[in-house]
Amino acid sequence: MKVVVTGGAGFIGSNLAEELLKKHEVTVIDNLSTGRIENLDQIINKINFIEGSITDLYLLKEAFSGSDTVFHEAAIPSVERSIDNPIASNEANIDGTLKVLVAARDCNVRKLVYASSSSAYGNTPTMPKREDMKPNPMSPYAVSKLAGEYYCRVFSEVYGLKTARLRYFNVYGPRQNPESQYAAVIPRFVTRILAHEPPVIYGDGEQTRDFTFVRDVVKANILAMQSPAEGVFNIACGERVSLNELAGKIMKITGIRFDPIYDEPRQGDVRDSLADISSAWDKLGYRPDFNLDSGLEETIKWFRKNWSSDS
Repeated sequence: MKVVVTGGAGFIGSNLAEELLKKHEVTVIDNLSTGRIENLDQIINKINFIEGSITDLYLLKEAFSGSDTVFHEAAIPSVERSIDNPIASNEANIDGTLKVLVAARDCNVRKLVYASSSSAYGNTPTMPKREDMKPNPMSPYAVSKLAGEYYCRVFSEVYGLKTARLRYFNVYGPRQNPESQYAAVIPRFVTRILAHEPPVIYGDGEQTRDFTFVRDVVKANILAMQSPAEGVFNIACGERVSLNELAGKIMKITGIRFDPIYDEPRQGDVRDSLADISSAWDKLGYRPDFNLDSGLEETIKWFRKNWSSDS
């Protein structure tokens, strides 16, 4: 089967493309604005790589022609980045998603699997987060991801394009870039600790997250492709941990200990997050294979080899 991964040179997209390649013909589209061509080193000669933007409708239609499924991973990520530059987030994440949907419709793609975000829930106090809860986005990034969900639903209802919208919860794992000023918490913690520097925590560290290992996210995408189910699905581990506990787990695995540095809380950050993943289990057959400890072991092993001289 021919499949397309937008944003396929990114952290999640490259892991997804590599797994899909085991059974399918894979096309990757990425403009390399946040993705890294190095992420595709192991498979670049086996895929059709197109360097280009999801805002280029003509390019998308050429790439999608004859495809069964499109996995739409491309986006400008990060809550903080969207607060700094909301226009760029809007152009990539909303305008780009609309063009991806139009191209998928016009090319008679069977199904589109959309990478959404748990940030859509915002700071709603109810735990765990369920897909039927009222969204409460707190950042331009969260708004853009939610808008993409709505566009997917409308294209399903109006044009008959099957769509599954996967709300990712705090994805981490190999190939996640720790060097950006907008880097996620786990790669920042891991690389600082491996460099024998204390982790920096924004706020008191008691905020909680439901961290999801990237291979579980890849599995969820493939299940969504295979399943006839449509709609919004939480993709997570189903457990939560505080950032203080997270730092402690990483220091225990690495054998390197520091007292964290605490800084001011960041605007737009959600206080607590925990997913109800029962709908993904019932309709997609999704169950995570990794808990936080096993996922961190794999992640730290990768960072030791690829980002640090500490070994």
